[in-house]
Amino acid sequence: MKRREFLAKSCAAGAAFIAPAIVPAHVLGRNGQVLPSNKITMACIGVGWQGTGNMENFLRESDCQIIAVCDVDKNHLANAQRIVNATYKNADCQTCHDFREVMARPDIDTVMLGLPDHWHAIQAIEAARAGKDVFGEKPLSHTLREGRAMVQAMNTYGRVWQTGSWQRSEANFRFGAELVRNGRIGTVQTVEVGLPAGHSDFAGTFGQDKIEPPPRELDYDFWLGPAPYAPYAIERVHKNWRWHLDYGGGQIMDWVGHHNDIAHWGLGYDRTGPIEVEGHGDYPQDGFRDTATKYWVECTYATGVKTILAGGYGEIRGGTRWIGDLGWIYVTRGGVIEANPKSLLTEQLGPDDIHYLHSPGHFRNFLDCVKSREETLTPCETAHRSATPGHLGQISMLLGRKINFNPETEEILGDVAASRMLDKAYRAPWTL
Repeated sequence: MKRREFLAKSCAAGAAFIAPAIVPAHVLGRNGQVLPSNKITMACIGVGWQGTGNMENFLRESDCQIIAVCDVDKNHLANAQRIVNATYKNADCQTCHDFREVMARPDIDTVMLGLPDHWHAIQAIEAARAGKDVFGEKPLSHTLREGRAMVQAMNTYGRVWQTGSWQRSEANFRFGAELVRNGRIGTVQTVEVGLPAGHSDFAGTFGQDKIEPPPRELDYDFWLGPAPYAPYAIERVHKNWRWHLDYGGGQIMDWVGHHNDIAHWGLGYDRTGPIEVEGHGDYPQDGFRDTATKYWVECTYATGVKTILAGGYGEIRGGTRWIGDLGWIYVTRGGVIEANPKSLLTEQLGPDDIHYLHSPGHFRNFLDCVKSREETLTPCETAHRSATPGHLGQISMLLGRKINFNPETEEILGDVAASRMLDKAYRAPWTL
């Protein structure tokens, strides 16, 4: 079906909405009620595990009004609608099956995308074209070239983007990064980025790899979308899709947008990437899961700094540790920050030092930037650069050789096979 024909047929419910797309002066909700002028309207697309958590955070913000939820699983959809309506004490939240219905509605200002990795780029770019600001999950994209296309779309259409790399909104991560950026540990030599290993059974479905018809509540073909066709099995889909290379990237990609994002923050590398990447990983030899369970990836930057992204190696603690010639600083979740010498933790930043934003909260920061049109804590370019070592590390591990990379042109040098892996073909009819 052609796009114009689809929009005409699928969006009759939204055709009466004529409010402008950016923070409207008044917004018509379902049943014609008028929302206050300071309300930012939102649709949540992908309301399973992570998406529902994000949705609940936005429900706590008084100037955000969720007016629609979208999912290809009817059970997820019904649960999300129930939560929204219970919060607002009404029955106004609309549901839809196809994300293009959301994009066609001019009464929706923003979207929250809580999707498997293989769906990130298509829906994010469609949102930008439709004039909607986006809160999207990490890693930014499923492939490196998808990530660059997403950045270009946000810039072309002037959209505000926030990535779910929420650690930048936490005080210990910010202070650690500030100390490093301001030279308190001297010249940084190495950064240890400790990530999880193995395959966490989030959905309790490991071993359920029997080929069978998909459940009636799930539009499985739509769930696959641009990914290659594969017969349905419980273990492929919700939560545990991340252990399949057709949909996710394993632990390294699931976490690169957290601890490596912080590593880049402290180094000031939000607009660049490594020049060499070499890694090795242990991949399953049987079963459906095919992402690395143990891995070690070394990235070298033009400055000479080396980062190590590792999962399953006890000598690399989970979190981020910057090591300089005058000491080291370590940060991880739970408010943890350690240093050697310990006196670093009582350092005071001066007026001439680099100061990072004291975030009001990751979701709050996004909404504030929707109003101000300023850059968020984790804009699209930053998220793309944070994920780049993971994308390149995955290619190096799969091929078993070093990758030479130009971070300016984002090209792999002298390796045709590796270059082809910077992107993936989409299953028809999906395109960016």
